[in-house]
Amino acid sequence: MIADEATLAQLMRASQGGDRTAYNALLRECGGWLTRYFRRRVAPEQLDDLVQEVLVSLHAKRASYDPARPFLPWLAAIARYRWVDHLRRVYRNEEVGIEGYEFEQLPEQDAVAARISLDRLFESLPEAQATAIRLVKIQGQPVSDAARICGQSESLVKVNVHRGLKRLAALVEKAN
Repeated sequence: MIADEATLAQLMRASQGGDRTAYNALLRECGGWLTRYFRRRVAPEQLDDLVQEVLVSLHAKRASYDPARPFLPWLAAIARYRWVDHLRRVYRNEEVGIEGYEFEQLPEQDAVAARISLDRLFESLPEAQATAIRLVKIQGQPVSDAARICGQSESLVKVNVHRGLKRLAALVEKAN
């Protein structure tokens, strides 16, 4: 069964009320939805881990769901943030943790193409947003350091990161 928006929202409301059966059904249905959502976005061997990460986040954030609002956009927002975190980890591991890596498994052309794709995505952002994302999300700089480097306030760096990630997600969604 592929649950629709109304069914998922009803399952979430029941889950918030303490219904274990509804909660198990919600997790099962969300797991299927997330698998379909991530299937074209991550490598097959990373799919299950990412789905589980989102389900753990859903569990942790379930009290923040407002039953008066649609469920799927709420779930998609959580999935998008976990996906960006995943991409950041993968990007860091490719640049830093290469010991034990078999270079024959990933042709050099694919790595170059991935880097070019990332650079092209960043070109579609205003410079302030791209710089803020590179510093905070990719390089892992604290917001205070990124603000000092960019010559912006910390709140502006946070806004630039948020808006930039939102715009990147929209571009990726549009491309798929």
